[in-house]
Amino acid sequence: MHVARVPLEPHARDADLRLVEILLAQPGGVQHRLGGALALRLGDASARPVEAHRDSRGGAKHSSIAGVRGRARRRGAACAAALALAAAPAAALAQAASPIARTEARAPCADRDPLRRPFFGDLHVHTAFSQDASTQGTRNGPREAYRFARGEEIGIQPYRGAEPLRALRLARPLDFAAVTDHAEQLGEVSICRDPTLPGYDAWVCRLYRGWPRAAFFVMNAKATFFAEPTRFAFCGDAGAGCLAAAGAVWREIQAAAEGAYDRSPACAFTSFVGYEWTGASGSRNLHRNVIFRNERVPALPASYFEASTPQALWRALRRECLGAGAGCDALTIPHNSNLSGGLMFLPTEEDGSPLGAAGARERAFFEPLVEVMQHKGDSECLPGAGTPDELCAFEKLPYDAFSGKYVPLLAHPPRRADTVRAALLEGLAQEARLGANPFRYGLVASTDTHLGAAGAVDEREHPGHGGAGAPSSAELPVGLTDDLELNPGGLAALWAEENSRDALFEAMRRREAYGTSGSRIVVRFFAGFELADDLCDAPDFAARGYASGVPMGGVLAAPERAGAPALAVWAARDPGTRERPGTPLERIQIVKGWLDAGGTPREAVIDVAGAPGRADVDRATCATRGEGHEQLCAVWRDPAFDPARPAFYYARVLESPTCRWSAWQCAEARVDCARPERVPPGFEACCREDHAWRQQERAWTSPIWVSPAGAAR
Repeated sequence: MHVARVPLEPHARDADLRLVEILLAQPGGVQHRLGGALALRLGDASARPVEAHRDSRGGAKHSSIAGVRGRARRRGAACAAALALAAAPAAALAQAASPIARTEARAPCADRDPLRRPFFGDLHVHTAFSQDASTQGTRNGPREAYRFARGEEIGIQPYRGAEPLRALRLARPLDFAAVTDHAEQLGEVSICRDPTLPGYDAWVCRLYRGWPRAAFFVMNAKATFFAEPTRFAFCGDAGAGCLAAAGAVWREIQAAAEGAYDRSPACAFTSFVGYEWTGASGSRNLHRNVIFRNERVPALPASYFEASTPQALWRALRRECLGAGAGCDALTIPHNSNLSGGLMFLPTEEDGSPLGAAGARERAFFEPLVEVMQHKGDSECLPGAGTPDELCAFEKLPYDAFSGKYVPLLAHPPRRADTVRAALLEGLAQEARLGANPFRYGLVASTDTHLGAAGAVDEREHPGHGGAGAPSSAELPVGLTDDLELNPGGLAALWAEENSRDALFEAMRRREAYGTSGSRIVVRFFAGFELADDLCDAPDFAARGYASGVPMGGVLAAPERAGAPALAVWAARDPGTRERPGTPLERIQIVKGWLDAGGTPREAVIDVAGAPGRADVDRATCATRGEGHEQLCAVWRDPAFDPARPAFYYARVLESPTCRWSAWQCAEARVDCARPERVPPGFEACCREDHAWRQQERAWTSPIWVSPAGAAR
């Protein structure tokens, strides 16, 4: 059967009615999130039939849906079509949108969708308030970071006097962001930069101002390397001077977040107060971003100095936030498990003893999400033995801890146990043992920018985010703008009723979230024992998904002797912008993890819609060729499902191949690797054997867990 496809050559694109169902236009349209073409071309659309066919293995009914054409009309007609298509039974709407617990004073959002919509943002952003960013020449503070997230231009290093020599602007603003400056040494950096503060003339501050590259290593080692860190002497007794300075900086961070937050009915942008807890004993990363629900936050961040283990961090948040009686709420998001040297997902208590049920529940409460992708690599999975997944080679670092980057003799290869997929599997084993799953993670991604450039993920304009300690310079970069193994980072997407702190925070808590490698792919994922096999043909896909199943991040209890649940996944390409249209989709995969009858973890990857090999990209020009899909949809039932065995499933959506950021820069410099003597200075890495110049941008949904009947949930 013919499946409608679209060519890869750039051209103007329109959204179809299925996309309207999911993305009801906001005031002024949704072009701020997904592209200017989308919001203005809906009213004249006439639906093109969805063509579906059976998978050759008999497991999935899937379809490809091409975008419909039509003249641009005003938003009123578009909204009328959207509302007509999105109409759903009241019971389904109630199921989708249980009342949001309101914890803040703000005007109600004028634009709410009971079936929820995707909001794109960045939950990992550093500014000049972070020690490592400031020693790399970053001058943007939190206010500039939020202005950038909302679509304003910022300057970035290097600087000539007060003038930046480079500038950045997002083609599409974000919906939300959190500045997460390192809690460690907020005060020290402030003191070293302010001649009116005691300690300004301390030796480390002189080093900071005169030799920032050396200060980067000295200050990082002092703050995060040792199991029991201590502050510099200039901080005074019990660190009082540095804590006082940190308090002033923390209040400025809060003020910047408040100033950026749109409390009007427009709900155009949401900021979150946050910080990064930066524990890395022995250079093995245990970092967490702490995200607060509202403006009620502790007087100071809990840094690695005060809380030198993740458990100590959670105790501090219990004591100073959740238990303080002021309406404070928080969660923590671990990141870069790929650099944790085997530590991030150890199922142990603080003292190294085996994890108990209470510890598992506490970890699960504070950590509903994990950052699967960012500037310093992808942590989803590793290729090799035990992983039947050729796509696990995507954006992998060649070392397993920070020390491996700077001291080759200390470098060790990446560990499978440090991947998110391994953690999800370990969670099943721990739940079978304890009745509680400590690693029930939803998936998000972010940038970890150290430029204050929230959401700067464009492969064609990658400035180098500085997250790996790039030295500051007075001159423009020569050659590639970043180390070859690094990348522009990813984005977090949250399915929520509205763009407010309460709504987005609740989406994080229930794990109705997904991460992308930078693209704004839209993906929905439901599972249920009562979902229909023809759900892809239904105009009310989301309403039925909520009414008869659970969305991404949810948990299903398998009835005894149950058949396989239906897994329904729908994805739409990132429309991009008029100047740079997005890339068509290649395929959707379902990743399954389970414990077999002997308790051994297993995994499998199944293509359920689309197929590989129909498109490619030219290395010399980065021009794309071949065919891809505007949308894909599938309903799949696992033929090997066993209701007695615990399992999880998540969807991975792949775009057609495109050039990586490094390949774009190599192509623009006209690098010819066949003539190495003519390779321009700074572009030698273009010709390295390990240069993975071709990539496939992707999205990872949060898993859906299927628990055996009677199991703890």
